[in-house]
Amino acid sequence: MNAIITVVGSDKVGIIAKVSNFLSEHKINIADITQTILSGNFVMMMMVNLDKSDISIEDLRSNMNTLAEDMGVEINIMNEKVFSSMHRV
Repeated sequence: MNAIITVVGSDKVGIIAKVSNFLSEHKINIADITQTILSGNFVMMMMVNLDKSDISIEDLRSNMNTLAEDMGVEINIMNEKVFSSMHRV
């Protein structure tokens, strides 16, 4: 299963490292990633593959919420199929 992870917040050192390290620890592969700075705000979108993950998407959401609070950013996770359906024109 693929999921879309978005991270938004004030730019600071270590956001990409902390998120990608957590994903790596749980065998979640980053299939694609893009990031930019918009008016001083960090914005990142990742497509990840959860096929070999050792945690469920619900546990991933919970852990990412904790990580987001620690970093002062907002992290959202959505199943790729739901994301694609919502953004279909």
